[in-house]
Amino acid sequence: MRIELRVCQHCLEGDHGNERRTQVINDMVNCAERIKEHKEIIDLDEVVIRRVTENDPGKPEALPVVSATIQDDQIVLNDLQLVTEGPDGNMLIYVEPQDVLTVLAGNVDEISKAVHEDVTVDLSATGAQMISDADLGARGPNTDEH
Repeated sequence: MRIELRVCQHCLEGDHGNERRTQVINDMVNCAERIKEHKEIIDLDEVVIRRVTENDPGKPEALPVVSATIQDDQIVLNDLQLVTEGPDGNMLIYVEPQDVLTVLAGNVDEISKAVHEDVTVDLSATGAQMISDADLGARGPNTDEH
């Protein structure tokens, strides 16, 4: 099993002027780095963090998947995505920041259940709110309990 997180290097460094996005992308990278440190705990073979720039347009490093959107009648490659590959070879791709961060934080949580050391990642207030808003309870996302 493998995962690849692809992020915009300029967003990561705060060069695009969106502080909330920078905070969340840093949260994602911090979670992915923690997962990489303990990948064997959750049976991952590889964790790749790919920082994309305009000179390096986002070619996959490990998993051959690239997501795109259409903006102003042109195809634009997404500079933020998480690709996961399961043991059966099936791949899932996440492009929404809330989904990406929730999946990564969920993996960190699984690691924390299996080790005796503290592996938590200090999330920004924005990132913590995103995960809270995801509402991933036992009944699934965003369901009302009756």
